[in-house]
Amino acid sequence: MRPQSRELLHLYRRLLRSCATYPSKNRWGIYGAIQEEFRDNITLNPDDPKTQKKVEVAFKGLGQLQMYDTMNLSKGNPESPNWEVTLEQNPMPKSP
Repeated sequence: MRPQSRELLHLYRRLLRSCATYPSKNRWGIYGAIQEEFRDNITLNPDDPKTQKKVEVAFKGLGQLQMYDTMNLSKGNPESPNWEVTLEQNPMPKSP
């Protein structure tokens, strides 16, 4: 397995894990959309600029999902009432 493929597989797993704990009614719809997106794009060339853009968007989405993870919010102590959330101005720009 190529190093890029391993990184993408790791990204895919992290996205699914983060989505499973995302506090939303639509969590499983998002989960399915992530699976479908990766399946649809499995044959893309990792060196293609369009693929690189999709990977960047996936990393940005991972960051957004992880913003709501209680372990990340409470800095490892889920009992802590002190949470931090930082929001971006334009979190998901429209694709060209």
